[in-house]
Amino acid sequence: MRIDILTLFPDMFTGILSQSIVKKALDRNLLEVGLHDIRQYSTDKHHRVDDYPFGGGAGMVMMIEPIARCIEALKAQRNYDAILFMAPDGKTFDQHKANALSLKENIMILCGHYKGVDERVRELFITEEISMGDFVLSGGEIAAMAIVDAVARVIPGVLNDETSALSDSFQDGLLSAPVYTRPADYQGHKVPDVLLSGNDRLIAEWKLEQQFERTRQRRPDLLEE
Repeated sequence: MRIDILTLFPDMFTGILSQSIVKKALDRNLLEVGLHDIRQYSTDKHHRVDDYPFGGGAGMVMMIEPIARCIEALKAQRNYDAILFMAPDGKTFDQHKANALSLKENIMILCGHYKGVDERVRELFITEEISMGDFVLSGGEIAAMAIVDAVARVIPGVLNDETSALSDSFQDGLLSAPVYTRPADYQGHKVPDVLLSGNDRLIAEWKLEQQFERTRQRRPDLLEE
C-alpha cells in the first residue's frame, strides 16, 4: 500500500521511516510513504501557507490554496481510497480502523498545524477525520506517525510472525494477557506455573481468562461494547 503525507514539517518523519517495523515494511516493498511539503505548493514568494482567521480570534489558519494544489497534484497521479485529516474533533483512532486502512491501496493524510485548516479543505477534500484522543497536539505529524506505525504492523508479510499482530491488544476486543520471559524466577517473583507446563490447552485458557480479567479491571468499556 501507499501512504502520502501532506505536512509543513516532512523532516519530522525521518525517525519513524528509518527504524523498526515501518522501515522493515518499506524495505520489503510492502509499504510506500510519500512526504509532501505543503509550502512547496504556495505561490507566495516566502512560501507562506497561513493567514489570520476571518472574524478574529487567536492563532493562524492554514490556507486552502496550497493544500488544494497539493491534493489535486497527488490525485492526478493515482486514485485514493481515503483522504484523512488529523483533527482533535475527528473520530477516535482504534485498532479496527488500523486494520481497515491496512487493506487500502492508497491513502492520503493531511497534517494540520497552527489553529487548524480552512474549513473548506475539510468540506471539499477530506473523506475521514481522525483523532488520537481528547487532547491537542501542536500539529498532525505525531498523530500521522502513529497511524503509519499501526497500519504498517498489520500489513501481511511485515512481521516475521504474523500471528503476533493478531494477538495484540484490541484485535479481539480485549486487552492482551500478561507476558513473561527468562528468568522464570526473579528474586522470588515467579512466572505462573501454567506457562511453564507445556500444556497448550491450559495455557490458552489461562491467557483468555487473563485477557477478560485485565480488560474488566482496566477497560470495562470494551466489554460493554
